[in-house]
Amino acid sequence: MNNKLYLCLLVLSSLLFTPSLLAASTTGGQPLDLTTSTVGFICIAIFVLAYALVMLEEKLHMRKSKPVLVAAGLIWILIGSYYINNGMPGVTEAAFRHNLLEFAELMLFLLVAMTYINALEERRVFDALRAWMVRKGFSYPALFWLTGWLSFFISPIADNLTTALLMCAVVMKVAEGDKKFINLCCINIVIAANAGGAFSPFGDITTLMVWQAGKVEFIEFFALFLPSVTNYLVPAAVMSFFVERKQPAAAQEDVELKRGAIRILCLFLLTVATAVLCHSLLHLPPVLGMMMGLGYLQFFGYFLRMTLPGSLARKKAQAESKGDDKRLQSLGSVVPFDVFAKVSRAEWDTLLFFYGIVICVGGLGFLGYLTLMSEVLYGGMSATTANVLLGLISAVIDNIPVMFAVLAMSPELSHGQWLLITLTAGVGGSLLSIGSAAGVALMGQARGYYTFFGHLKWAPVIALGYAASILVHLWINAELFSIYS
Repeated sequence: MNNKLYLCLLVLSSLLFTPSLLAASTTGGQPLDLTTSTVGFICIAIFVLAYALVMLEEKLHMRKSKPVLVAAGLIWILIGSYYINNGMPGVTEAAFRHNLLEFAELMLFLLVAMTYINALEERRVFDALRAWMVRKGFSYPALFWLTGWLSFFISPIADNLTTALLMCAVVMKVAEGDKKFINLCCINIVIAANAGGAFSPFGDITTLMVWQAGKVEFIEFFALFLPSVTNYLVPAAVMSFFVERKQPAAAQEDVELKRGAIRILCLFLLTVATAVLCHSLLHLPPVLGMMMGLGYLQFFGYFLRMTLPGSLARKKAQAESKGDDKRLQSLGSVVPFDVFAKVSRAEWDTLLFFYGIVICVGGLGFLGYLTLMSEVLYGGMSATTANVLLGLISAVIDNIPVMFAVLAMSPELSHGQWLLITLTAGVGGSLLSIGSAAGVALMGQARGYYTFFGHLKWAPVIALGYAASILVHLWINAELFSIYS
């Protein structure tokens, strides 16, 4: 137990983030090195305790945002008090404001993306896809590969959590209590969703952070496509040999898309294009394009509300002519489209957790620990070794602080190395069921079927895919390792 605690402390202390502009302040002062001070040790203890509560989220049934929000406040109060006593209030104010600005940009970006995903879900786009798969009555092997590849290709646009939940719902409905098959499929889905998110700036929060920080351009992420495919394909190919050759009966499930579903999907793609063009052509933050895209959705929502009475009248007339009483009843309960209702359904716990992490590790980095750990990681070992190790750490600790730490260190890395840490941080969480949001969510949705130990026994195979994806990246993108940003 003492060894585990020591390892946890070592890992957590290596994931410290500090603003890139710490040297700037309104008073011209410099941040103090407090790595060996009492304040520094207390702040580390607060962060370790808060993160321990986050890791016990499933056991305690306490949302992960709660402990990090309190910890963030305590850490900065301690820092502020120390600097006030030393007559340097402006330094801490400038540092905190910079942390807050970085979070605000990412939060607004994610908020728009979540709003679109919620709108598509409410318009029943995902339900229609699930119903189609259920109706087809695919065999177990076909379903295994289909849910895996769909997870891989949907997650670069939608988040890996939404993708995993959608595919798990299909498997749960078709397999009807087949524990072995559901467990295998859930593992397959988690790996695929995480791998798919690694080659797109929109696929994961970590890739989004790398893109917004300007370390890798939008098109350059696609250099990770083949490594990501390898990361998924290697373990999937092995696991497929253990899938039974069964043919479940097809189930009849009809889902009608709500009005405007396809147009909202097109607006989402237009929003993504706007964000990319703003960043690549005008060198403006991508969040500008995303917020503009929210305006697209608001205008379309206005159009849906204004034209709803006429649409309902036409559909009711058609139902009456056919004598379809069930259809008439369903039309009577139609609720007008409301953009702000979709905003309110965003994953606020995730966004607030994100805030807490940024502010917590920002404070710890301000104390000076980041400089210390940067020397250990990128000074004491090769960049490749450090990036591979950080990917393994992300299987235990959330990949958000891992990536923030690297971005804040801003080591002198080639494009190839920046892509490597993007890959490892994105797919490293597949090694354990608790290593990613997709895994944690499926343990809840498929409770009793997909478990921590059920996933753990396949860890060697998943690790093989992890290693293979790194080797593929080092091989096919070798020229990128000599190009510095």
